[in-house]
Amino acid sequence: MLAVVFIFSGFVKAVDPLGTQYKIQDYLEAFGWAALVPAFLPFLASVLQAMVEFCLGIYLLFGIRRRITTLFVVVIMGVMTPLTLWLALSNPISDCGCFGDAVTLTNWETFGKNVLLLIAAVSVFKWGNRITTLVTKRFDWLVAMYAFLYIWGMTLYCYRELPVFDFRPYHIGTDIRKGMEIPEGAKPTVYETRFILQKNGVEKEFTLDNYPDSTWTFVDSRTIVKEQGYEPPIHDFSIIRQEDGEDVTDEILTDDKYTFLLVAHRLSQADDSSIDLINELYDYSVEHGYQFYCLTSSSDSDIEDWQERTGAEYPFCLMDDITLKTMIRSNPGLMLLKNGVVINKWSVNSLPDEYMLTDRLEKLPLAQVHEKTFSHKLVLVLAWFVFPLLFFSMVDAIWEHFHRKKKLKEN
Repeated sequence: MLAVVFIFSGFVKAVDPLGTQYKIQDYLEAFGWAALVPAFLPFLASVLQAMVEFCLGIYLLFGIRRRITTLFVVVIMGVMTPLTLWLALSNPISDCGCFGDAVTLTNWETFGKNVLLLIAAVSVFKWGNRITTLVTKRFDWLVAMYAFLYIWGMTLYCYRELPVFDFRPYHIGTDIRKGMEIPEGAKPTVYETRFILQKNGVEKEFTLDNYPDSTWTFVDSRTIVKEQGYEPPIHDFSIIRQEDGEDVTDEILTDDKYTFLLVAHRLSQADDSSIDLINELYDYSVEHGYQFYCLTSSSDSDIEDWQERTGAEYPFCLMDDITLKTMIRSNPGLMLLKNGVVINKWSVNSLPDEYMLTDRLEKLPLAQVHEKTFSHKLVLVLAWFVFPLLFFSMVDAIWEHFHRKKKLKEN
């Protein structure tokens, strides 16, 4: 049980390293430590957490380094259990994020789960010598090294590209409008987006009802819950045109033509290595009559700086920062929509270029929903890990059998 939980927990964190980073940042803000921690540390902690949990799970499963492995497991659970009790009591964040977006648990559910795991961890530590080893000491280093390299490679790939498994409500094939629907008779949650604007050195907070004229400069925005009710999977998808403050959400979601959305939650932190390709994509969309928007939560000054630095001519829209991070795990990233359906997604490292955009989107395969099924991807991911481990185990068993026969003959 411990092995499976640790393997699963480490794997889903490796699949979405940026999601784990955002959750760690939520923890730091809850503790009041966000300003004290270097910017790179949450991401480093995200990667290390995924690797440690996954490798400990594999070591438990194969009975590798039993004493040190069980010690690490009991220490981790000894720290996490009281921490999640504090989270359950104070509730600074609604979800601990222990299984990423794959499985969402309340803080009390997480605490109950950790109590059971702590009991299991103490038992395994006490009777660790009873763990059956699946490989001999001659081959255990090979299994240990492969587990490390596999999870490192998975983390690196999903960070550079996009998560192999997308558990968020904006995955390819999602109809955003349906995701925003509320069942008949259900009481909807009432949200309010508040905009922080500045004029003459004075900052004020506005809503859509009293949004001021263009003489005010955008600084930041946030979405709050005014009244809790049924919460649909997509509940904070609101796009405001930066130029005039007009809500263009319905216009984008009901367009029967293709729409490119360049998603950059913070332009000051965005990767600008592909600016020429992004500008070419905008020129392509204008040439063929497709809409192109850059969605961001950045301030007006950051938008102006981005325009000067990249020569961007495309229109900008404002959106909630958390929503943008949820939509795509890349800054910037590109989404293709049609009739409110997510057709395709690309990270900044795999944007479509002139060799892919050889015709109108209607005639290109990249503009069709062709996401591989979950089971197909799961088989591929497992195959890359399970088959090599089975091969190592078979070689080890054959090698051990050969040596036993050799010793019997010698005797």
